[in-house]
Amino acid sequence: QVQLVESGGGLVQPGGSLRLSCAASGSRFSIYGAGWYRQAPGKQRELVAIITRGGSTVYADSVKGRFTISRDNLKNTLYLQMNNLKPEDTAVYYCNADVARGTGTYNYWGQGTQVTVSS
Repeated sequence: QVQLVESGGGLVQPGGSLRLSCAASGSRFSIYGAGWYRQAPGKQRELVAIITRGGSTVYADSVKGRFTISRDNLKNTLYLQMNNLKPEDTAVYYCNADVARGTGTYNYWGQGTQVTVSS
């Protein structure tokens, strides 16, 4: 089994920054593609950013130029640097990863971390 644990959420003023982390734990696994998603109250979960194992990235238009996704393959950790935060960025942020274990590939979600942008 593989677990994804997010951290780094919190309350921040508009224009502020936060850095989210997602650490994967388990045994004998490799992370392929991974990404961050978010879900605001009353809304569907949406893609924020994704990154391949090689480092190619895709961002939602709403966060381009403000958020940066990165990963440390040796530490099995995914990051999301969020700058110039806006109230509309308020949501629960989830990490997601395609994980190779044994002969199969499995998709995992973290438990989510709350980000609140408010003055």
